[in-house]
Amino acid sequence: MNDDAQILIARLLTHQALTRKDKLVKRALSDELFRMEIDQRLAACGMKLLDNVYADHVTLALTRDVEPKVFGEREVWQNNNMGLGRDGVALLVVLWALIILPKRERQEAHQHAEQDQNDMFDKEKPLPSAEDASIGISYRALLADFGDKLGKKTRMDMNLGQLSRFGFIERRNDIILEGPLLDLLMDTDTLKERVVNGALQDIFQWAPRPAAVPEVAADSATEAVADTAETAAEDIASPSELT
Repeated sequence: MNDDAQILIARLLTHQALTRKDKLVKRALSDELFRMEIDQRLAACGMKLLDNVYADHVTLALTRDVEPKVFGEREVWQNNNMGLGRDGVALLVVLWALIILPKRERQEAHQHAEQDQNDMFDKEKPLPSAEDASIGISYRALLADFGDKLGKKTRMDMNLGQLSRFGFIERRNDIILEGPLLDLLMDTDTLKERVVNGALQDIFQWAPRPAAVPEVAADSATEAVADTAETAAEDIASPSELT
C-alpha cells in the first residue's frame, strides 16, 4: 500500500481543499503513476480529484453517476446538497461570474492583477496563480446592485456566510474574495455559455472590471441565474459535507 496516497486522500477528506504547493498535491499533479493510484482509490468510492491550472487548490467531489444515489432523486438533490436556496445559488453564480471569469482572462493573458495590461511581454511570463490574478468585489456595491433580487441585506448576509463557511469565498472587511473552491466546483465551460451569454448577457458585457459590480439592474437576469445554475453548476460533493 502506498501510504502517501492514503495520507493525501485522508487529508483532502479532512481539510476539504489543499493548496497546489502542498508536497503530496504537487506529486499527484506531476507523477502519473501516483495520480493513477489516487484516481483508482477514489473511483472505488465514487469520488474524484478536482483540479485545474487556474485554481490554487485541489479538492474532492462525487462522480456524476453516484450523485443521485447519495443525494436522492434529481429534484431533491439538485444544487441543494449544501442547503443553498435559489437565492444562494444565484448569489454564488453572480460571485463566480464577477470574480472568476475576469481572473481567468488575466491568467490567460499572463497578467497579474496589478499589472499594466499593455505589457507586450505578457505571453512570455508563466501563468499567474489565482492569488496573483484574482481581484475581489465590493460588498456594498454587490448589495446595492443585487440586494433587492437576492433577499436584501439580511438574506444576502446569511448566504454570504454560508458561502464563506463552504470555502467558496473569503471576506476581508468590505471586499469579497475568491475562496479555495470557487474555481474548482463550478463547471466553467458550461456556466460561461449559459450564464454570461444567456441569463446574464445584459449584465456582463464581457469587459473585465475588477473590484466592481456592473451598474445594470438584475431584475429578470438574476431570477434566470437561479434556474440556469440548477443545471450548469458542478454540484458540491466535498466528502466533509456528506455527513
